[in-house]
Amino acid sequence: MTIYHFIGIKGTGMSALAQILHDSGQKVQGSDVEKRFFTQATLEEKNIPILSFSKRNIKDGLTIIAGNAFADDHEEIQEAKRLGLPYYRYHDFLGEWIKQYTSIAVTGAHGKTSTTGLLAHVLNQTYPISYLIGDGSGKGNPASEYFVFEACEYRRHFLAYQPDYAIMTNIDFDHPDYFSNIDDVFSSFQEMAQQVNKGIVACGDDEYLQQIQAKVPVVYYGFSETNDFQAQNVFEDEEGTTFDVFVRNTFYDTFVIHTYGNHNVLNALAVIGICHYEGMKAEDIKKIYSFKGVKRRFSEKVIADQVLIDDYAHHPKEIEVTLEAAKKKYPYKKIVAIFQPHTYTRTKTFLNEFAESLSKADHVFLCDIFGSAREDNGQLTIDDLGSKIDNSAILSVDETSVLQTFRDSVLIFMGAGDIQKFQQAYEKELNHKKE
Repeated sequence: MTIYHFIGIKGTGMSALAQILHDSGQKVQGSDVEKRFFTQATLEEKNIPILSFSKRNIKDGLTIIAGNAFADDHEEIQEAKRLGLPYYRYHDFLGEWIKQYTSIAVTGAHGKTSTTGLLAHVLNQTYPISYLIGDGSGKGNPASEYFVFEACEYRRHFLAYQPDYAIMTNIDFDHPDYFSNIDDVFSSFQEMAQQVNKGIVACGDDEYLQQIQAKVPVVYYGFSETNDFQAQNVFEDEEGTTFDVFVRNTFYDTFVIHTYGNHNVLNALAVIGICHYEGMKAEDIKKIYSFKGVKRRFSEKVIADQVLIDDYAHHPKEIEVTLEAAKKKYPYKKIVAIFQPHTYTRTKTFLNEFAESLSKADHVFLCDIFGSAREDNGQLTIDDLGSKIDNSAILSVDETSVLQTFRDSVLIFMGAGDIQKFQQAYEKELNHKKE
């Protein structure tokens, strides 16, 4: 029996794919660094072996799947090639695997993970499905009708896929270490659109997605009247957000989601659009209400009179919509942003935009930039961002007790690096205080 060996199994996409293969009856193992990642708890629950990196892990009989974070000179990759083992990069293997299902790719600069999770949840209420979500969640089912997966544009990896359907949430300039400008990003999405086999559901409120050309039908969703699926009469209360959906200007039904903010209404519309396109009944699509969210996307806990939120926001637009959602959910509380920039290239490219979006919080704390080992930081430091934001301060992991002064407030820990260590340090501080 083939054993699949994952090089970098703790990566979010890699751990999800490992779970899918395991659930589908395959034998799976993997290797990674010693550091503990939030993804490994589920791998451990499923008794998937996690080894430390070593070329001794690579033996005859293995099929190798390598994470995109590791270069070809990695010792395990080199050993796999020396032994002539079957070898795939993550996105190439996934591109082959999805061919056995009705596949739905979810892509876009922002909102991919939340939308993938939402779609998987709704379809899973009615059909046997498999899914791969960018928060490290994966599920396989040998009887699956659908395969829902997150497709990332970074380094054009999503061009390894030829899905039946694609949801496209938005096009925005990000990953400045790879894409040269917004036109470069658009061209990658345009290439992706040409590879879709049955249909595309795209946000019609996005000026770039309006220009997408495809050889399959493109169905648009959004707030504007020109969309095929339009949200109207949006209303927020303590239960969540309620809105009416009109399909080509005819009232379809009223939906309720537990989340807040226009971006979450758009994500829900994308899911409603694809499910309607596939002939699902409105009563089944309305099970969208029971979705509780994905990891690291507005993940909340209440401690005393403070609400602590963990969020993956690492682009100015994502910060903006996360702060908007917090204000809508907690209109009478102060909002405190604790932000750790991710990569020097992104921080440098969006320095002014980061300052502008963060300024929408009542107070801002900045953590040192989480840099990649592969980039040069030049002279850039977190102080360059701090100097552009009034009412901001630098936060060190040893001095999180200052956050206790913000009574009856919402504290949002944002970033794609290791921002969680700041929240963990603060929670430890609070527990210590109780004792």
